[in-house]
Amino acid sequence: MMTAKLFPPELRDWVAGHLPGLDAYEDRSWPRSTSRVWRVSAGNRSAYVKLSPTALDFERELAGYAFTAAHLRETDAPRLLACDPGLLAILSSPLPGRVVRDLPLEASTELRLHKDAGRLLRRWHEASSTGTDADRAAVRSDMEDQAREAADCLEDVAPYLSADQLSLIEAASTELPGLAERLPLVYRHGDYETRNWLFDEDSGRHGLIDFAMARYGVAAAEFRWLFGAVWSVRPQLREAYFAGYGRPLTADEDRLLHLLTVRLGASYLRNGLAKDHEELVARGRLILDRMAAHLP
Repeated sequence: MMTAKLFPPELRDWVAGHLPGLDAYEDRSWPRSTSRVWRVSAGNRSAYVKLSPTALDFERELAGYAFTAAHLRETDAPRLLACDPGLLAILSSPLPGRVVRDLPLEASTELRLHKDAGRLLRRWHEASSTGTDADRAAVRSDMEDQAREAADCLEDVAPYLSADQLSLIEAASTELPGLAERLPLVYRHGDYETRNWLFDEDSGRHGLIDFAMARYGVAAAEFRWLFGAVWSVRPQLREAYFAGYGRPLTADEDRLLHLLTVRLGASYLRNGLAKDHEELVARGRLILDRMAAHLP
């Protein structure tokens, strides 16, 4: 069990200045060292406070809050209440619901939730501008980096994989930059997975949190985690999601999504082998098995 993270005194004083009567706080961080989030309350009023791990995360999160305030409803995403660049602190309104990851859901509810999630992300993407030349250059550089990483993985993981799996990793090492270059840019949430989805059982609504990875990219990259972890074994959820999203992926988008997920699996496997980390090895193998079974 992870030890609850201490609430720094300077953060408590800052929060109290914006939430007078502060009388309670509860650690709501994820089990990793860079996650520092607390639910704070003053009587019957509550909010969330987050310490960003870096200045870049802080800037991206603020931009994400500004974007959602302009384009999403208050029931879709929380609102920024205050921020402090010195502390890298963000205070935001609470949003009803519980985190979807690991939440037991009836099949019909889960299907509706994926459809709602697709619909919400389509509204996010449609509200986006097309990005700048600098955004395009950043995406190009990222895809080149991912292609190089796939190439670097090949030699280390080759003894552990089938010919089909190795062929996919080789394809990721050569095709990713060209595929991305042919696709338009959108402003992405960047971490649109079930740990950042909320479900409010009372209203049945889907909500969205955490904008620290919001940036420009190709839309298909938004679906990588869902594809590798969920959709490849539960295609009915993918169908529901894209019914909500309002359009299927193009052939180039589908290929890009597939190869981005392959690169992720190869990275997990290589790192797991290097660190003798059985969980990472198993995760990498699982993703690559699934991708080889779903060749585009």
